[in-house]
Amino acid sequence: MITPPPPPVSPRRVAALATAVCLLAAGCSASGDTSDSAASADKAGGAGLRIALITHAPDGDTFWDLVQKGAETAAAKDGIELTYAGDPDAAGQAELVRDAVREKVDGIALTLAKPQAMRGPVAAAEAAGIPVVGLNSGIDSWQSGGLLEFFGQDESVAGQAVGDKLDGLHARHALCVIHERGNVALEARCAGVKKTFGGETENLYVEGTDTKAVAAAITAQLRQDPTVDEVVTNGAQFALTAVASVKDAGSKARVATFDLNKDLVKAVESGAVEFAVDQQPYLQGYLAVDSLWLYRTNGNVSGGGVAPVLTGPAFVTKANVDAVARFAANGTR
Repeated sequence: MITPPPPPVSPRRVAALATAVCLLAAGCSASGDTSDSAASADKAGGAGLRIALITHAPDGDTFWDLVQKGAETAAAKDGIELTYAGDPDAAGQAELVRDAVREKVDGIALTLAKPQAMRGPVAAAEAAGIPVVGLNSGIDSWQSGGLLEFFGQDESVAGQAVGDKLDGLHARHALCVIHERGNVALEARCAGVKKTFGGETENLYVEGTDTKAVAAAITAQLRQDPTVDEVVTNGAQFALTAVASVKDAGSKARVATFDLNKDLVKAVESGAVEFAVDQQPYLQGYLAVDSLWLYRTNGNVSGGGVAPVLTGPAFVTKANVDAVARFAANGTR
């Protein structure tokens, strides 16, 4: 376990990891004082801390925009200098973490979509005295992986809740679309659906970085098996793709999804998508960054280091979507 943080040291300049977002809310004073003593004083109060947020996000996935926006909001509040980078390739993500360790940042927040790949980099951070917290993916692996805290939803529980929901909707045959093979969170969701759903559940693996291929695969599966009456996707953008595929296939299947964005809110409002399971990605990013600030400045550990902080699941349906619509329009839900 990481021991309580040592007395803060003067800040060093952060090298960008890939896509860098630097928030210098505690920037230079009006007098232009940039002396070491002034910087040390700022850092003692939490300002000037350098935090790296590193995820398994691919380019163009709006889900991760919400995570990043939450992290930026927390960083601005706390006077943190934040860098953000994502790489869907496990080896690439691991190298980004190693880069952050070499830069001697004050804290790292990361996802554990493929936990085994993160063990080495997390151990290196621990050896360097850098606290690491997890978010979004890896709720079953964060403690064994050496992380201080975790912020996200229990994906198995979320999947089981969806299975129960489908039973209530009298579905009989669900197609669970997994857009990233080997991602523990997505696998856990679909396994959860299968555990509680009284009908048949089958998984469809697609290449999530290729929208046309995703659409073609779903369309082909629906044409091949007209008994499928429910398509469950693992991301808002995939749900919208599935809606088009249902139409192209001439299928009567309905569409439900995990995760939410402003476009998906409109689809729920119109009834094109039955429901979405919201894990609150903005909150995940916010809490992960804020927790590192709290740890560095006050020694706080959310959940006592033994329990995750849950951000979901919550169902968004046509009956309650208005309650989150305005927040989604602002890019925070």
